[in-house]
Amino acid sequence: MPHDLLPPGRKSGIPSATTSRNMYHLSLHMSYLTNGRGALDALVTRKRICMKGCDIIHEGKEGRSAYLIYNGWACSYRLLRNGTRQIINFHVPGDLLGIRRLLSPNFDDNLCAITCIELGEIDIDSLLTMLCTDNRLSMSILWSAFREEAIIAQHLVDIGRRKPINRAAHFFLELGARLNLAGFGAKTEYDCPLTQSLIADALGLTAVHFNRVLKQLRELNAMTFHNGRVEFLDDRKLEHLADFDSSYLR
Repeated sequence: MPHDLLPPGRKSGIPSATTSRNMYHLSLHMSYLTNGRGALDALVTRKRICMKGCDIIHEGKEGRSAYLIYNGWACSYRLLRNGTRQIINFHVPGDLLGIRRLLSPNFDDNLCAITCIELGEIDIDSLLTMLCTDNRLSMSILWSAFREEAIIAQHLVDIGRRKPINRAAHFFLELGARLNLAGFGAKTEYDCPLTQSLIADALGLTAVHFNRVLKQLRELNAMTFHNGRVEFLDDRKLEHLADFDSSYLR
């Protein structure tokens, strides 16, 4: 029976374009977790422990290494000539950093440890050699790169078009989804070592303004952020407030 002649409420059994796309994204994510991580672990030449506040990489510094986060949190940021800072992204366990060094030896951003962090250092030339011979790893790395690009694009929309309360809601939902996909945290709560000052920086707000936004979210019974713990009191309300769709993370 043609799809447009189906009785009301009857499904064709043919997956929609959105469903197919989401399933494809999910398969790439699972490939990264099962195949990519194992292959990357084999390429780690050494493990590094960096203390909280340590700059791991400086903007413009040449190098031939990428980094896999095993434990801890980091952030990438840029400094302007007047000393002001803009946080580009936060990085959590499982993230692969420095993929762009496959094309250029320079690292575009500064990379700083937010907590004590354990990194696996990967030689870029060895990674490139494996990418040429392992199609599954190649697709996994592409998925990782595309997801990072999608996250940064969302951050641009947050700062440019969303109101402070909406961008804060979107930020916490995105972070929770990322941690959940990596196997950390539950759907409605997770540990978050980020300070209000760091989050405010990433969202383009002052610390005082961000504190007011958190109060608004509490008063709406949408979420709380207290003592390094995020809890979604009403995740549907929060998703509606943020206009959040997690498909770009999968």
